[in-house]
Amino acid sequence: MRRVRRLDLDGEVQADLNSRQATADLQQKDGTLDVEAEWKHARQTTSLVSVLGTLRRMMGDRQRCMYCLDSHGTDIEHFWPKKPYPERLFVWPNLLLCCTECGRFKGHDFPLSNGQPLLLDPTAENPWQHLDFDPPTGNIVAKFDSDRNDYSEKGSKTVKILHLDRREAMAAGYQKTFRRLVRMVEEALRQPSPSADSLITHFREADDHGLLGWCFLGSGQNEFPFRELRTKHPVVWDACLRALEL
Repeated sequence: MRRVRRLDLDGEVQADLNSRQATADLQQKDGTLDVEAEWKHARQTTSLVSVLGTLRRMMGDRQRCMYCLDSHGTDIEHFWPKKPYPERLFVWPNLLLCCTECGRFKGHDFPLSNGQPLLLDPTAENPWQHLDFDPPTGNIVAKFDSDRNDYSEKGSKTVKILHLDRREAMAAGYQKTFRRLVRMVEEALRQPSPSADSLITHFREADDHGLLGWCFLGSGQNEFPFRELRTKHPVVWDACLRALEL
């Protein structure tokens, strides 16, 4: 996972979403709203095609799923599920790009705590505040919260809902990306004056799974070889942090 920067929609598209939500709200109030039919009809419109295009641009050339970052994002996902929460049916911040597998795992499983979601929203928060990466297995696991003396509740629920610690093919992809990042840092450390610009360029090309957030801001910053880059070349480290907008 990684933090995803949400783009603004075209003004006409946003206005159309607002109009559709207002109509859905009225239908919900008078008991005539058919959520599935309303969404199915809307998905055929140019506005929702544009929404899908914007979500794909948010994910770059490879258009990965916002949850797992391993599979191709195939369709629009409602973070707050549309049937239980029709008041968010056409709300832009509630729409994500999701792969078929993550969508199947999630379904309508959406636990709350004090009215707030326990599933991570990668467009609203930094997932690595709640998740950890386990290099030996390639699994994504919950991060230990020292303040609670327990694992992050949000991280634990997200891992459970999306099966992030039980997907072998996904874990292999994360391991492959991590090995690429490690090799880049090791090569930089062999140079007397590593180039921050070169590292940044290569990092952007290699990080298919959002692991730079873990390597620079999460537990990975204390692991070899990222610890050495941070302690021996703090100027390069800080330049990477700024440029990569982690």
